[in-house]
Order: sequence, then C-alpha cells, then structure tokens
Amino acid sequence: MQTVYGIKAHGGKLINLEDYSEAAQREAATLPSLTINNWNLSDLELIGIGGFSPLTGFMTSDDYHAVVKNMHLMSGVLWSIPITLPVSKAVAATIELNSKVALKDASGTIYGTLRVEDKYVPDKQLEAQNVYGTTDTAHPGVKRLFANGDVYLGGAIKLLKQPDHGDFSDFYLAPLATRKLFHDLGWKTIVGFQTRNPIHRAHEYIQKLALENVDGLFLNPLVGETKADDIPADVRMASYQTILKYYYPKDRVRLVIYPAAMRYAGPKEAILHAIVRKNYGCTHFIVGRDHAGVGDYYGTYEAQELISSVEDELGMHFFKFDNAFYCKRCGAMATQKTCPHGADDHISLSGTKVRKLLSDGIVPPKEVSRPEVAQTLIDGLKRKREVEAHA
Repeated sequence: MQTVYGIKAHGGKLINLEDYSEAAQREAATLPSLTINNWNLSDLELIGIGGFSPLTGFMTSDDYHAVVKNMHLMSGVLWSIPITLPVSKAVAATIELNSKVALKDASGTIYGTLRVEDKYVPDKQLEAQNVYGTTDTAHPGVKRLFANGDVYLGGAIKLLKQPDHGDFSDFYLAPLATRKLFHDLGWKTIVGFQTRNPIHRAHEYIQKLALENVDGLFLNPLVGETKADDIPADVRMASYQTILKYYYPKDRVRLVIYPAAMRYAGPKEAILHAIVRKNYGCTHFIVGRDHAGVGDYYGTYEAQELISSVEDELGMHFFKFDNAFYCKRCGAMATQKTCPHGADDHISLSGTKVRKLLSDGIVPPKEVSRPEVAQTLIDGLKRKREVEAHA
C-alpha cells in the first residue's frame, strides 16, 4: 500500500486502478476487444491513475444523468463533466452487459479493460446545452460530442498499460508521485496552473502573485488532443522550459504534463481542472480570465463565478484574477484592480494575434511575451512547418 501524502483526494480517496502485470495482459488478450480513440485513452489513463478520483470507470447512466442535470455524481460528490465511452449502435449491439472487454488503440495495443455494467443512449442535446452551454456545432467540444457514437458504455476499468507520452515522458508523474514529490520538497501549499497555451506575461504575472502566497507552483500543461489551430504541445513544452529557466525560481516550480484532451467547456471544465489538480495534490488553483473557454461562448469571468459557487464543496482555495496587461505609465504588469490608467496606456494582445505574429516569425512586444519564449515558439513553429512540408 503506497502512502498518499497531502490534501485529501476529491471524494475522499485517491483511486488507483493500475495493473501492469503480465498476467493481466495475458487475460486481456483473451477478451473481446473494443478500439478506442485518443480522447477515450486519455480518459482511461486519468481514471486509472486517480486523476479523475473518485471515478472508477466510465460513467453509467445514473451518474451520467446526475452530472448532466445536477453537476453531481449519484453519491452526491461534485462533478461537472461526463466522462463517457461512446460507441456506435452497431458496436454496442455486439457487446453484452456484464461482459468484460479489452480496450485497445488503433494499432491494436491493449491499454485496459472495461466491465460493461451499462449501455445507454444519451440525450446529446441536453448534454451539449448543460455542459458546454450551447448546442452550436461550431463549438469544438459540441462538434466532438455529436460526432461520437450514439451509445455510451459504462462500467469499471483497469489500466493495464501506461500510454506512451513520447518526448514528454520526463515530465510525466501520476498523482501518487506528485503528492510524494510535494512532500519531499516540503511543500504544504501548492498552487496548480492549467494551460493549453504558451505562458505570456499576463500568465507569468498571475502565477507569481499566487506563488507569493504558497510554497510551490505546479505548472501542469494539457498535452492531449486540442484544436488544430492551438500551438502544438511539443512547441509549448519547449516554451515552458525556456521561461522556467530564465524567469522562475528553480526550487519553487515543477513542470508536469496533464495527459488529457481539451473539452473547451469553459466554466464546467474549470471545475474539472480544479478537481484533477486537487487529486494531484494541489491545495490552491488559479482561475483566470475565460478559463477553458473558446470563441465567445462564455462570459469573461463566468468560470470564476461558477467555481465560487462550489468552492466549499471543492475544498480548495482559489486565486481568481482579472485580465492582466502591461501599463506603460505604471511601468509594470497590472489589472483594473491595481492600475488607475486608461486603455491607451495598456499593452495587451489576444491569443489569436500573438499566434499570428509567432507564425509570421515576428517577436511580440516584450511587454506581452518574454523574448526568449517568443523565439522558442517561432523556432518550434518553423520546424513544424518544415517537417509538414517534407511529409
């Protein structure tokens, strides 16, 4: 039995469903198999390693409907986004209830098993509206939802093989390991930061404000499936290492990947992000402007408002920051709460504009992005284009 250090996991117990034994693999090889996509594989892994505690499998109908309608599991534990395993009607018809199936990727590699406890047809219109706040298929999460199979399989899982995280493997730790890491470092208070974007000056500002109040920063970038126009994970990872090298105290920050797919569910995903970081051992979490948002689907501070309403249930502390910018007259980073000057004195660029500059090989203003970081991103995007051109 491994020692679980730090803050109590969400729901009270840190789940661990890993079984990497040869015996488990041999048994799985004898089972009927089901091919899952990378999104499902990310969820399988996070259930298995405890990132999604207290979940022990893909949601059955009762939990699914409770989450969609009431943002809680049937047990009463807060949960904001359904974690489901969709399949086509044709595939569902071949799978018997109470049977056990092996879960494999497109290459045929078995990563886990599922005890099929439930098969059900979801209300996708209701799920889209309640989880994403819209049924518009231009929303990437809603588009994925409606493209998925029309039957959900629910039941307990086992994780039999650790997915390969390639170049990110050196930055991979499961919740049991991060909790021990924080313990060994002597950190009692840890702030988590979720990102799918490079860290710009506004991010740096709010992270360091938070770091003034806790023992350590857990920089936990999402490296699973994202939108096509997001900066690729490997390029972003290089940029994180660059900014940490030059601008952060080495003994107070740890960079660990979050191997999840991005849902772009705004306020509901902000809650999921907080729950996961709690399971990784964080006592605090940063919720910034338009957390996990996309387009104009969510209000600027809607995620902060929703998370404030369930703060007691989450059992964490939250840093909720206004939009940050560089003020020329203040000569520093600031927000509307701290700066008395007008918009003409503020330097701030949208993520879209910054990505455009980087793609064009132009370093954004130093007030927006650290030059070393910008150059790392420019070089990484250039290499990506060259590889794609010769593919």
